[in-house]
Amino acid sequence: MLRDQSYVCGVSTTPLMYKTIGQALDDAAARWPDNEALIVPHQGVRLTYAALKTAAEDLAAGLLRQGLEAGDRIGIWSPNRAEWVITQFATAKAGLILVNINPAYRTAELEYALNKVGCKALILAPAFKSSDYVAIIRELAPEIDLCDPGALHADRLPDLKLVATLGDQPPAGFMAYGDIIKAADAANRALLADIAVTLMPDDPINIQFTSGTTGFPKGATLTHHNILNNGYFVGEGQRFTDQDRLCIPVPLYHCFGMVMGVLNCVTHGAAMVFPGEAFDPLSVLQTVERERCTALYGVPTMFIAELEHPEFKKFDLSSLRTGVMAGSPCPVEVMKRVIAEMHMTDVTICYGMTETSPVSFQTSPDDPLDKKVGSVGRVHPFIEVKIIDEDGRTVARGERGELLTRGYSVMRGYWNDEEKTRDAVDAGGWMHTGDLATIDDAGYCNIVGRVKDMIIRGGENVYPREIEEFLYRHPAIQDVQVFGVPDHKYGEEVCAWIKLKDGETLTAEGVASFCKGQIAHYKVPKHIRFVREFPMTVTGKVQKFVMREEMSKELGRREAKTA
Repeated sequence: MLRDQSYVCGVSTTPLMYKTIGQALDDAAARWPDNEALIVPHQGVRLTYAALKTAAEDLAAGLLRQGLEAGDRIGIWSPNRAEWVITQFATAKAGLILVNINPAYRTAELEYALNKVGCKALILAPAFKSSDYVAIIRELAPEIDLCDPGALHADRLPDLKLVATLGDQPPAGFMAYGDIIKAADAANRALLADIAVTLMPDDPINIQFTSGTTGFPKGATLTHHNILNNGYFVGEGQRFTDQDRLCIPVPLYHCFGMVMGVLNCVTHGAAMVFPGEAFDPLSVLQTVERERCTALYGVPTMFIAELEHPEFKKFDLSSLRTGVMAGSPCPVEVMKRVIAEMHMTDVTICYGMTETSPVSFQTSPDDPLDKKVGSVGRVHPFIEVKIIDEDGRTVARGERGELLTRGYSVMRGYWNDEEKTRDAVDAGGWMHTGDLATIDDAGYCNIVGRVKDMIIRGGENVYPREIEEFLYRHPAIQDVQVFGVPDHKYGEEVCAWIKLKDGETLTAEGVASFCKGQIAHYKVPKHIRFVREFPMTVTGKVQKFVMREEMSKELGRREAKTA
């Protein structure tokens, strides 16, 4: 009976690691001391594992010198830089809980995040793109101009004491990142060694804010055990070794960068290569060629941008073997091109969420092509998954329902928010993902949409992913997003935002003609908009709720004019 239900449990002959992130770095430095660990070309940084361990311990001792104690929260607000990775390991070694601050956050969001988790310290870049981080801090805490570094007392940020900037010339009241390191002495290093033996793998070590579509972000609290093991098994899924060189253009503040990227590499002795502070398709292509990267990460929109770059064919990408495409549904046609044109024959798709550290499913290099490009693979080791209906019952194989996850990877909870934690993780320990999925007889999972994204048109359930996959077949379409908008007659109607390939033209009538006779009439988009870009988060996730709100307002205005 159980075999017929949509329940799967991952097994492995390799046991879970029960160690801290600091111990994992120590192990890497002992096993692969001379392997390149951290390569950041735009900063001129190249560190071996031995050097990375030293850098992390220097910073950790310096943070202790500033009065920080195990369990204190310390934020990092920066794009991809070497200091981010060093801080990640330094805080883990000192038992400090690293709080990932989205580089796109502005004043109100930063204030909320720092106060929600009670950050005692914050390390930040001076600026990023159009955001002046120093100015934002001064707006929130004008008291900093008159205080000594490390002695902030701000009305709006009552917990924050230390603010450190990357760079050698900090403004008044700020401390330089380098000065934290210089201040460490023998006593701090001895204290660091004493702390190490008290840290446990189940201690919370990282808080990541999830970007919900409504309400304030929630701080998913993750342990050493959660993220260290997940990073390791993501690497195992790609068959990583100490000879691999991973290009990481995804942001470090997200699990994709700091777990699937950094912790994968440190548990395998591989090199982590950061092509820039933020994603740029040309710098990715240049870095892969110059550094002879064997693996590449990205969300689908990143791979699309690389494939469509006018200079794409000039680059030698033959060193590539594997990598991960994740973060949002992966179009089948894009996967086929990545395999054929980028030499990534062993590329894998991963599925997961921040609250599950993040990966639950991953494809394998051995999977047949249809599963490699048309599913998110099979369940990860030591993780349970089931698909349930609206009544909470496990559905039969192949039936749609909400995907639930349980196992070592599930977060400790949302920081200081028991109610939202109970809403997300039920009494049985199951994390409710909010994703609609199916699991077939062989255990392969297919994500068919979000529970909230499903369109109900005149009583018919319409799944946007199915329509998107069909429209990707059109030779003029580069990318497409399908969602529902309110409709007086049917309750909801299908809407599509379409991004065309360079030099291509297409009309709404042409889209309708392409769909006619190929998909059911009620799935054919009634409303179509051609766009240059989609609204996105920093991690490259498309924000359908923004598109839905914009189209709903536009359609409402149209109806008002014709009424």
